[in-house]
Amino acid sequence: MRAALTIFAIWAAGLGAAAQFGKISVAYEALGRAYAAQAGIGIGVMVSIVGMVGLIFGTTAGLLVARIGARRAMVGALALGAAVSAVQMLFPPYPVMMVSRLLEGVSHLVIVVVGPTAIAGLTAARWQGAVMTLWSSFFAVTYAALFFFGPPLVAASGPGALFGLHALWMAACGGLLWALLPADAREKAGALAGSLWAEHRRIYASPWVAAPATGFVCYTMTYVAVLTLLPAMMPDQGAFVGVAMPLVSIAVSLTFGVWLLGRMSAVHLVQAGFALAVLSGLGLWLGWGGPAALVFALGVAGSLGIVQGASFAALAQLNATSEDRAQAAGAIAQLGNLGTTCGTPILVWLTERAGSTGLVLFVTGFSALGIALHALQARRRALSVEPRRPR
Repeated sequence: MRAALTIFAIWAAGLGAAAQFGKISVAYEALGRAYAAQAGIGIGVMVSIVGMVGLIFGTTAGLLVARIGARRAMVGALALGAAVSAVQMLFPPYPVMMVSRLLEGVSHLVIVVVGPTAIAGLTAARWQGAVMTLWSSFFAVTYAALFFFGPPLVAASGPGALFGLHALWMAACGGLLWALLPADAREKAGALAGSLWAEHRRIYASPWVAAPATGFVCYTMTYVAVLTLLPAMMPDQGAFVGVAMPLVSIAVSLTFGVWLLGRMSAVHLVQAGFALAVLSGLGLWLGWGGPAALVFALGVAGSLGIVQGASFAALAQLNATSEDRAQAAGAIAQLGNLGTTCGTPILVWLTERAGSTGLVLFVTGFSALGIALHALQARRRALSVEPRRPR
């Protein structure tokens, strides 16, 4: 019972981490008025700067978390997240606000590195697929909840109220996890040996540690960009598509995705999800402009939902030790942020030149690349001898 409560508390911390992005998105217009001199690109950077921290320091965080321990890292990150949200309630000058967002990026990065690592360590092997899929849903669940409850709250009480509730959520999660998470083991002698650069090279050279991230980047490259731009490209159905796609993604991941994880390996399921995305993308192209396009658009969302959950399950299946899992989670954070940063501009460029054909080439191309990268990593594992990690 304690393990189950701890898992849900960690997931709740993940919801708080996702809200570090989502609260700015919900309060975007109100913040534009509060910081009128920086309206437009200045507020846009306020959203994205949290992800930039993960893009630069993702694997570094994985290395440091493995060394300082999950409990200390998670509780410290939640305390920092609560503190910066409390500062943001006061609408400090823009430079101070941006420093708080940088610190929030550190908090976010640590939570998304510790979360899957700690959950995997608390779960029996037969349940790992289900709980890792639950963890993978934290972003979509948060955005759905924020965009339902957030606008009325901001309209009635201003964005400060939203930031204040977020601070309370982070503080409550921190206190709960301080009580629930097991104490960290004492640091072993020599654990800090070796340069960060050498550790980075080891992470990305490993077909076990790096594999989940090398597939996940193709997911983030595609999913965020398609969810951002596809509704505008389907004006008659766009409003419905924008709401339905993330909900379908969550539902398919938590039901059909979990069921399939009990019958096939996580890596094979990632590849199957990408293959379904290719088929759905081709169907979207063939049915463009007609009622079938909606069905295939939701098919793309559902297929990528399978990839999302299975990618985190692969992290646990391919890496047996907490150290390797922390490093794999750091790589997922780093390459995942690379995908979310680069995907939308690439898709904009393609659709401006080729319309719906550019969209389909984008979806099918990155999905095919995800299949190929996992096949390459599997081939490298088959040829490698590294007995401390499972094949």
